[in-house]
Amino acid sequence: MLKRIFTVGGFTLLSRLTGFARDIMLAAILGAGPVADAFFVALRLPNHFRAIFAEGAFNAAFVPAYAHVSGERGGAAARLFADRIFTVLFASQLVLLVAALLFMPQMMSILAPGFSDDPAQRTLAIELTRITFPYLLLITLVTLYGGMLNVMQRFASAAAASIFLNISMMATLALAAFFPSAGHAAAWGVLISGFLQYVLLAGDLSRHGGLPRFAPLKLDQDVRAFFRALGPATLGSMGTQVALFADTIIATFLPAGALSALYYADRLNQLPIGVIGIAIGTVLLPEMSRQLTAGDDIGAKASQRRAFEFTLLFSVPFVAAFLTVPDVIMRAMFARGAFTKADAVSAGATLAAYAIALVPFVLIRSAVAPFYARKNTATPVKAALTGVAVNVALKVALVGSLAQVGLALATAVGAWINLLLVIGFAVRAGYLELDRLLLRSVGKFVLSGVILGATLWGTALLAASYLAALSRLRDESMLALLIVVGALVYGLTILLLFGRGWLRSLVRG
Repeated sequence: MLKRIFTVGGFTLLSRLTGFARDIMLAAILGAGPVADAFFVALRLPNHFRAIFAEGAFNAAFVPAYAHVSGERGGAAARLFADRIFTVLFASQLVLLVAALLFMPQMMSILAPGFSDDPAQRTLAIELTRITFPYLLLITLVTLYGGMLNVMQRFASAAAASIFLNISMMATLALAAFFPSAGHAAAWGVLISGFLQYVLLAGDLSRHGGLPRFAPLKLDQDVRAFFRALGPATLGSMGTQVALFADTIIATFLPAGALSALYYADRLNQLPIGVIGIAIGTVLLPEMSRQLTAGDDIGAKASQRRAFEFTLLFSVPFVAAFLTVPDVIMRAMFARGAFTKADAVSAGATLAAYAIALVPFVLIRSAVAPFYARKNTATPVKAALTGVAVNVALKVALVGSLAQVGLALATAVGAWINLLLVIGFAVRAGYLELDRLLLRSVGKFVLSGVILGATLWGTALLAASYLAALSRLRDESMLALLIVVGALVYGLTILLLFGRGWLRSLVRG
């Protein structure tokens, strides 16, 4: 399990690093103005639908079902099941794509109403979204192929696929002079990456089991069970995306640059979410599905416990850094070219607000895994929709005084409510045990985060005067210093609080 987590996490980290290189180019070329806001709307819309129909609901319903069919009745039955799901998925996404391309102006009026005051920006957003939206069809098929490969315990290609998005966008941005605008260049990079990701996953799956084919849809027991799980999972994913849609809608009414601040803060926040939370959740779901199919309930609980501990071990440093030195991080990463230091301050405040909920962001995939592995997608929906209701209500209440920072704070509160409810439901159902050992570990992680945060804040304060003499790379030097000091302090703190025996047992399982 640990080897697979590091496989997924390693490729995801490489994806995030190339993503930062991409975002540095975006910040320098697009900045945080109207063109950037139009592109980020064009990028968000297909990504919202992808999160609802592909990576969110579909994975939650398909991976346990495919693992169950494969484990119970063998490869032939699993391939037939995959063929039928592929047929439904392709047809539904094709209908959605055609509808979106035809009714894009109407969609833009609903999803980005603030652009109506600027006809040029609205027209640009429509053009760019028509370019990026076909990416959804391709990435949905990529998600299907990735789910099948994950059940086969092949995680590398699915984890590496998103690297192509970053490389493709950097290539088109480098050739921005040949496009009508830099926004057009970035949008075409998104679409091209969809084809590249499809080729990568299709090639891997064709070598290890074969690609799904079109098949007559027959509502047998397996397909009906899949759709019964898919419905609640879609509601849960849709609820989360409604909150993100609300961010997009409300931010279009804010001054230029608010959407960009949300984007760059979210990009940094997504580093630990992707490398830690999603990587561990991706491995945990098929692992628990396999264990539960074999009747190993104790092993499934042990896998989830280890997933929780791994998640907290690697995410605490990000929480501490994002809360204490967000401005330094933003300036070092993005403050160059068209992205000013004032833009970095705005994005840094948004990052600190997001960081309040980083723990639930990274833990939620592992927390819902025991429900999804048992094909119970309905219970997590109750928690998700409750969190979304609070989230959206707080967005409306806070945006007036705090602008995009209020949107991020509302997201944080909703995420905590979602996680706490899921954990409560899991304990009540007997899927999770909050024993003294686990609670003691959580307390030690909290203490280690406080020590690390205080160290980072104090180091930044003391080092500022020494680095003030630097005319170049001042913020980059500060960030490098904080990384080195933080790594040393956090490593020693974990060793003192937990001991070598805990670390060995965590690794060995």
